[in-house]
Parts: sequence; C-alpha cells; structure tokens
Amino acid sequence: MIYELLTPLSDELVDFIDGVPAQALGKKVTFFREKEFYDYSKYQIAIIGVQDNRGAGVDDLEVVDIGKIRKSLYALYPGNWDLRIIDLGDILAGDTIEDTYFALKCLTSDLIKHNVLPIVIGGGQDLTYGIYRGYNELHQLVNLVSIDAKLDIAKGASLPVESFLSRIVLEEPVNLFNFANLGYQTFYNAQEEIDLIENLYFEAYRLGEVSSNIRIAEPVLRDADIVSLDLGSVKSGDSGNHRQFNPNGFDGKEICSLSRYAGLSDRVSCFGVFNYNNTRNEALLIAQILWYFIEGVNYRAGEYPFEKKESYFKYIVPIEGYDDLVFYKSDVSGRWWVEIPVVEFENNKGVSLMPCNEEEYIMATKQEMPERWWKALKRSLL
Repeated sequence: MIYELLTPLSDELVDFIDGVPAQALGKKVTFFREKEFYDYSKYQIAIIGVQDNRGAGVDDLEVVDIGKIRKSLYALYPGNWDLRIIDLGDILAGDTIEDTYFALKCLTSDLIKHNVLPIVIGGGQDLTYGIYRGYNELHQLVNLVSIDAKLDIAKGASLPVESFLSRIVLEEPVNLFNFANLGYQTFYNAQEEIDLIENLYFEAYRLGEVSSNIRIAEPVLRDADIVSLDLGSVKSGDSGNHRQFNPNGFDGKEICSLSRYAGLSDRVSCFGVFNYNNTRNEALLIAQILWYFIEGVNYRAGEYPFEKKESYFKYIVPIEGYDDLVFYKSDVSGRWWVEIPVVEFENNKGVSLMPCNEEEYIMATKQEMPERWWKALKRSLL
C-alpha cells in the first residue's frame, strides 16, 4: 500500500499543533497517523510534504524542513471555510530521485481519482514531473501552469529542476495539452527556449506583463489541471530567500493573488509549492500562499465541467475569415469562456470551452483575434 511510504508528523510538531488556539487552522485539520488510508469521502484536500531536494542539486536531504511551514500554516486562522482537510505527512527521499517521482506519482494519482485535491510542498520543482505522471491513469490531457522566473526547458541542463519541462514535453506517453508560464524573466532564459515555447503554441507571460495586470492570469489558471509554483518567482525582498538572491519577482501580495486564482479554479486538481530553502521567512510566505489557495478552493463556483449553458449569457461575434466566435458569460461569477473548434476521434469535429476574460471578448468585437484562442486552435490541430 502506497500510504506505507508516508512518514507522519513528528511528535514535536504534533505537540506544537496541540498548543495552538482552538480556532486556529491546526485544530481543523486531521493528521494521518496510520499506514492505510481508505475513507477518501471524508476529505477534500490532502497536504503532502516531499523531503527530496536532489533535483535542485542539494545533497543534504535534511534541508527540506517542511515542519517550519506547517507550524506557520497551522497557527493561522481559517476563514469561514467548509472544507475537510487531512495532512498525510511526508514522502521521504527514495534511494534515487526516480523513486521519489514514482512515489509522488502513485500518491497523487490515487488521491485525484478519489476526488481529493493534493497540495504538495516540496524541495525541487522537478517534483512536478512526478505529479504530472500521476495523471497517466486518469486518461486525460493535462494543462500545466508554472509560476516561475524560468521556463525550465533548458537544453543540456545539469539539474532536473532546470529541465523538467523538457522531459514532460518529450517523454512518452505525452499527456500534455498546454503549458503556460506566469512570470518568466527574459534574462534568465535563452532566446531559443522562449522561441520553443512559442513554436509549440504554449503560453508564456513576462513578469512585468502579469504584475501590471494580475487579472490576465485568472483565465490561464482557471484552465489548469496542475499549478506548480516555484518560490524563486518571488523577489527576495518579499520571500526572504537571500541564499539564491533574486532582486526582481512577484511581491507577496501578487503571489498570494495568483494562489487564490488557482484555488478558485474548478479545474485545478493539484497544487504544488517548490524550491523552498528552509528559511523562516519563506515558511511564513508559503503558509500564506497555501492559506489563499485553500480559501479559493472553499469559494469555488462549481462551473467546471461546463454543463448547463442555460445558466450563461451567450455572445456570438462574427470574425472576418473565421467562423463566428462564441462566448459565454456566467451569470453567477461573471467569468467568461470561448468556444474552441477541436478535431476529435476519427476526424469528428466538436468544440471545447476555454476560459477567457471580457477584454478578449471586446477584442473580438473589434475584429482582433485573441492570441490565446488562436494558440489553442493551433494546438488542437497538432
């Protein structure tokens, strides 16, 4: 049984949680202490630590002290939430990094199949590969969003944390439909890597582009299955990471806003925070990132999958040279979607719905083709 691979929280950490106020989050969470786990129906969210940083080139496996994050998180007060959360403890580093990927793959796959959303707190962001492989048995195409200053598709990189996306894109079976990066910084990425993202019709948004209008990230995150957050995307002045100093990046408010958008997405089924360097300041920030994600999950509107079109306003926009663009606006949340033509099995044509925003609808009324729509159409034809 895979749950035998988990290490429960230490007695010292349990004692700390016992001492937090009765209204604190730590008193609202169940802590897994057994070797088996069967009753999935009791929980909606599972928190998992992964104590393996080898993909980031760190040999000292003890560096991933997730206990600091848990202390910071469980001392916070929850909002008016109606969520059932279990902390499953930690996956210890395997004999090899591939063993750790495999354990994470099996665990996340099992939870997602039973409608439990895993929150993974880890070492290197290359652990995203293990999560991605957990979708193999779900028989679906996967949309991955990475919040990161780097694209992690570096050719010939020596560390898995710098090239895990290459493995996801190239290795069979390929389940990836779309990849989107939020917050890349051009000077950290070779131009050929940026060009490759463009040639694959993936999406990449520069830090300044997102910071100047944080709302452009909402439909991108609403369309994600996996959201992988690299703490290196936050500027060191806000994260407290001065070991790998980064003068530019998202500030604390922005990264928490992105986390909340991810939580609000009805589609996101796994959320991970990675590249934590074991500092108290980072632990505090991660705790707040997780708090905002959980709050977002609590306020999900239940609009995915998109089933009852009667509950939406429909807008048809004629575009010269193309079929009409069909937009939908929710009368509950005010969020927008647009139809994308797709080729299904045996060349049967159909449509899927892609999250968008009102600005893209306004662009279409001005005969300007939304770039995300165009890229999604190209990907569907590949």
